[in-house]
Amino acid sequence: MPKVVIGSDHGGFELKEHAKEVLLEMGYEVEDAGPESAVSCDYPLYATKVASKIKGDVLGILICGTGLGMSMAANRQKGIRAAMCTNEYMAKMAKAHNDANILCLGARVIGIGLAEEIIKAFLTTEFEGERHMRRINQIDGL
Repeated sequence: MPKVVIGSDHGGFELKEHAKEVLLEMGYEVEDAGPESAVSCDYPLYATKVASKIKGDVLGILICGTGLGMSMAANRQKGIRAAMCTNEYMAKMAKAHNDANILCLGARVIGIGLAEEIIKAFLTTEFEGERHMRRINQIDGL
């Protein structure tokens, strides 16, 4: 069964809880990296927790108020290609062309319905491979 590790800060907590249900309905194993409540917390801690678990086929989802802080923090981690997406097209291209392994969402930027569609687009799109590998290798070498 495919696995998704999900985390948020306080601003993304409610959307994280909803996203877990969507992921389970899609047939994914879900690991919640926290937090356990909407009490104010620091997004870099949760971005790092999720990023540390991304290996092989395991993907991640990070949610904060805008998605920006999570994407910045996650992308500081070796081997992570986190994409902050505000629509389905961005999510598809993040996977198809950039082989993104973490999806970042902004709970205060998009609604629940759009978030669901972005998650589905991200998780159902395959990396197109060869013609993009040169650039992926350049990113990974930075």
